[in-house]
Amino acid sequence: MKRWLKAAVGACALLMTTVSGHAAERFVFVGHWPESDSFFNVIRNSAQLAADQVGVKIEFRNPTGGDLSEMGRLIDQAAASKPDAIISTVPDENLVTDPLTNAVASGIPVVLVNSGSADFAKKIGALRYIGQAEYDAGKAAGEQAKAANVKSFLCVNHFYQHPVSHLRCKGFADGLGIAVGDQEIDSGTDPNDVVNRSAAFLKAHPDTQAILTLGPTSADPMIKWVKDQGAGDKYFFATFDLSKDIVAAMKDGTVKVAIDQQPFLQGYDAVVILANYIRYGVIQANDISSGPGLITKQNIDQVLALAGKYR
Repeated sequence: MKRWLKAAVGACALLMTTVSGHAAERFVFVGHWPESDSFFNVIRNSAQLAADQVGVKIEFRNPTGGDLSEMGRLIDQAAASKPDAIISTVPDENLVTDPLTNAVASGIPVVLVNSGSADFAKKIGALRYIGQAEYDAGKAAGEQAKAANVKSFLCVNHFYQHPVSHLRCKGFADGLGIAVGDQEIDSGTDPNDVVNRSAAFLKAHPDTQAILTLGPTSADPMIKWVKDQGAGDKYFFATFDLSKDIVAAMKDGTVKVAIDQQPFLQGYDAVVILANYIRYGVIQANDISSGPGLITKQNIDQVLALAGKYR
């Protein structure tokens, strides 16, 4: 019995050594958000969680202040450092096509997350795309607003230079059955600019019934402004993504709906997909649609505890 037990323990030890015996691969994640963007925290946290669990080293690189013109350079630098894999967002195809294509051509596995598309991933030779259909997400929120008899809105676009942002506004307008027209504004990212430019539009268009923000950068200051104006019941407030302020505003009824693209899946799954591909040569057959999912006051308690960290 002792001899059998000793042999069994030895076999288990060998199995554990085999499973955990991989040298820690190094992945580089190039995202278009500034470090201060609370939405990026969720993706970064989930990617780091996966990296810790599967034994991967991961580095995060971001353009200074969210300057998208730096994306190409950051991808080139990441590729030049010869990582085992690259995870990247696609804020503007014109800026990242050549750097990502070159990275793939050099033999570096690439997964695209958050922004971009399955078609673009196929075009440059990336393994997979993980994200949501932005137009469909905006339209789903617009249909919710239409059900509340909304006929006009303000789209507060804090990343106006990002082509995909306009799909969100267009989808919302189509969900309402109206044209976007001048209802989409470039709010900038500074909280004061977001509020001042939005307030100026609303003053010039006093019949505006809904406010759509495209993420916490614009949502958080606009939530505070709406509350300061005592206008919580005046507007159908819809937003993309989640933050602690957004969750609190959903609890008190200021925000009526949030579009959740489940960024946790974008960071976490990208790391796991790449680790499995590099180590075992396996990969699932399809891209991953991480969203959209609609969060309302009725289901907000499910995500309340994790908002800003993993949701």
